Amino acid sequence: MARDGKLRLGIGLQGGGGHWRDPTVSSGAAAEFASYREYGRLGEAGKYDFGFIADSAYITRDSTWPFLSRLEPLAALSALSAVTTHLGLVGTFTTSYSYPFTTARQLASLDKISEGRAGWNAVTSALEGVARNYNGDKLHDHALRYRIADEYIDVVKGLWDSFEDDAFTRDKANDVYLDWDKMHALDHVGEFFQVQGPLNMERSPQGRPIMFQAGASEDGRDLAAKHADAIFSAFAESDDLELGKAYYRDIKSRAIAHGRSPDDILIFPSIGPIVADTQEEADALYEREAAYVDAHHAVKYLSRYFSFFDFGQFPLDEPLPELGDIGANSFKSTAEYYLRIAREEKLTLRQLAYRASNPKGGFVGTPGFVADKIQRAFEERAVDGFIIFGTHAHIGTFNARVLPILRERGLFRDEYESATLRGNLGLEYPVNRYTAARAEPALAAE
Repeated sequence: MARDGKLRLGIGLQGGGGHWRDPTVSSGAAAEFASYREYGRLGEAGKYDFGFIADSAYITRDSTWPFLSRLEPLAALSALSAVTTHLGLVGTFTTSYSYPFTTARQLASLDKISEGRAGWNAVTSALEGVARNYNGDKLHDHALRYRIADEYIDVVKGLWDSFEDDAFTRDKANDVYLDWDKMHALDHVGEFFQVQGPLNMERSPQGRPIMFQAGASEDGRDLAAKHADAIFSAFAESDDLELGKAYYRDIKSRAIAHGRSPDDILIFPSIGPIVADTQEEADALYEREAAYVDAHHAVKYLSRYFSFFDFGQFPLDEPLPELGDIGANSFKSTAEYYLRIAREEKLTLRQLAYRASNPKGGFVGTPGFVADKIQRAFEERAVDGFIIFGTHAHIGTFNARVLPILRERGLFRDEYESATLRGNLGLEYPVNRYTAARAEPALAAE
């Protein structure tokens, strides 16, 4: 489906969205469903396309507070599906330490429960400690993780096609529950997985859940371009529009190389807008919240991107030494980004840690300023949309002050177009592979 000129938006569902010491944030918000429910309310009030939960399955004494006690994505999204009607529900699930059949079944069930609103952020897990929580002793190297992920996603997609759309006839008068010719076993035997199938779940109104991926490294970009319906990009980390445009072109061209349309894949960086009547007021709001983060916390947050490398061995207020390729098997592209800006800008450890733990970003200012930046990034094809993160208060202000401007400019919807996530994102309905295979000989005969 062609790009329709409309911006797409996601909302971060992560706990309180701010520091636990902030008096406007519940100190236990990361594990309180009430906080997620409020994000769901804000998302639907603003007509956002989806809500997103990031996740990690490993903590230590050095982990930062949101990771220590947090809701598991499937449980939280299932609960959220009962109190929302249109908001898409996207969760993070690993391809490295789980089985494809389990993931396929869980997400297909969420898709049915929500009547076509589920999404899957497929990650390869970048922390070595995750392996030790799942019967392993070390993290797979970066390239191997992506080879596993490629096969894993293929298997999950195949399982989601186990039943054709009209397989379940449920004809009571003639005692026909299912057209057995439209049920298909996968019978997959690959390098990493053997999965017979079929999956014991019919297709949802959107066909199958939406696939998200955070492809930034070479392997990640190629995996995303091959499989994903949407990508979480890193453009907003640097607020570099030209970098964002280059990334956008690269992903779209890779999609074409995989035989896909460039419109089949949407690109979403995340931003944390802070909006006020004046630039000075917005800056002051940011500074007030940044003050809740102490240097020790910030350094711990930075270390997570490097498999908890001990940055504490270096002085806080001196430039970091050359650190080689630390992080190459962790959050590779993010680690490379932080090492690069530390080197180029001669940042001290304190400065780099604050960049990582509480980045100001380029979307702090007046409603018009923030709307202008969003519009420019969208119209110059650096993005297809944004994921909005922040406290309930900040997102409420964004909804009240910035969304009306975007609507006045014809950039964002007034009402939902569809009851499904796929429909609201403007993505084509996925044809079941077995239906397509049966249709091809007929088309050839014509």
